[in-house]
Parts: sequence; structure tokens; C-alpha cells
Amino acid sequence: MGGKLALFWKAPDQKESEGKRILPRQLDAEDDVTNYASINDSAMSRVPCAGIARRGHVNCPTCQGTGRIPREQERQLVALIPYGDQRLKPRRTKLYVCLAVTICLLTTSLSLFFLFPRSITVLPAGLNTTSVGFNANTTSIYLNMTNVLNITNNNFYLVSAVQLDVEVLHQSLVVGKTTMKTPLNMSPLQSGQIYYMVASRILDDNTYNICTWTKVKVHNILLHIQGSLTCTYLCHSEQLAFEDYQYVDCRGNATLPHPLYHRPP
Repeated sequence: MGGKLALFWKAPDQKESEGKRILPRQLDAEDDVTNYASINDSAMSRVPCAGIARRGHVNCPTCQGTGRIPREQERQLVALIPYGDQRLKPRRTKLYVCLAVTICLLTTSLSLFFLFPRSITVLPAGLNTTSVGFNANTTSIYLNMTNVLNITNNNFYLVSAVQLDVEVLHQSLVVGKTTMKTPLNMSPLQSGQIYYMVASRILDDNTYNICTWTKVKVHNILLHIQGSLTCTYLCHSEQLAFEDYQYVDCRGNATLPHPLYHRPP
């Protein structure tokens, strides 16, 4: 009976001791949760791993409480950054993107504006000088003409005229032609002139009579001039065609230089 009472009285003591042993474990777990939850606070974020280890917490398995990792593990470990970290929200991102897009569009627009190919105007300026000769045996006319060609560069880059091909026609027949190299460089938005001479031979009895008869007061013959000018710019070659109709006085052996004129486009 006494043994049973002893056991009965010891049981509350054992319950109290067991309750004392269990409560600290619960408090330790609560402390762990509290401390882990407060790691994101500004105060706790400055405490090194070594300080946390001294308070009875478990050290970080990666750095072992030193706050450093081995250099050979830099490419193997992954750092977790909170979603609200400021490093994930760079400042003025929209401003930099808009500025970069604006600069690209402006550069592209200016490049297209200045490099876009524009027309190169080629206009005959008329007759400069003529020289006429006759051959009574063959009733032929030898005509040497010097003409002027106006060229206008409407581009914002250098244009070079490299070759000129000209044909002279009389009554749909080719009576003279010439090909000449023209090393002419025209600056942006500038104009230039090319003087070219064509030697022609006309074999026609009626034309010979018009040019040699003294009873005829008008000694003009109509000539059709057509040609092409080869120009190069920006590693590109282009042929520009032109044509003109001219009345030439074939009465005298020589003609003084005619005043040049610019024809409207």
C-alpha cells in the first residue's frame, strides 16, 4: 500500500519534470522560427553567420558559419534573392530603353535621308563652236561640233562622271559618234559642265545643195544628238540618257563660239 502511494505521489513530480523538459524544446523551436523569420529584418541582416551560430542555431551547411564559400564552388552554388530586392528593379529602365530606341530611329532616319539616292540631272546646254568643210567630188559635208553638257548632282555625296557616249543623227542616219573619258567629280549639291566634240560626215545631195547654194538664204540643217553619261557613286554605276535637237549653220567654214544657255528642266 505504501509503495502504491509512493508511486502515486511520484507521478506528479515526474509529470512536472517531464513538462519542464518538454517546454524548453518547444521554446527552442519557437525561438528558431522567430529568429529565422527575422533574418530579413535590417537589424538581423547585418549579423554574420558566426554570431548566429553562437546563439545555439545551426550553422549554414554551405559556408559553415564563416560567411564565405570556397572559390571552386562559385559556379556550383545558386544565390537566392528576395522578390522585393531592389537589385531586381533597376532604376530608369524605361528611360534608358526609350533613349536607346530614339537614338536608333534618329540615326536610321538621318542615314536614309543623306544616303538615299537622288536624281542626277543631265541637260544639253547647246552648241559651242562648229567647223564646216565640203568635198565637191563626193558631195559630202564634214562637220565638227563642240557641244556643252550640264550636269547637276542633287545628292549629298560625291558623284563622278566617268564616260560619255554620243551619237549624231541626220535624217535618222548616224553621221557621227564619239566616246570619251570624263574624269569629272561633282561635289554634293553642285553642278559641272562637260565639253565634247563630235566629228560628223553627211553624205546627202540635197543637204549639200542647201549648204552650198548662194541663192538659198538659210543654210541650217537639223541634227539629232543623243547619248548617255556613265556616273558612279557609292560603289554603284548608272547610265543617264539625254538627247537634243540642234540647228547648225553649214554655210561658212567656221562658226564663232555661241553663247551658252541653260535650258529649264
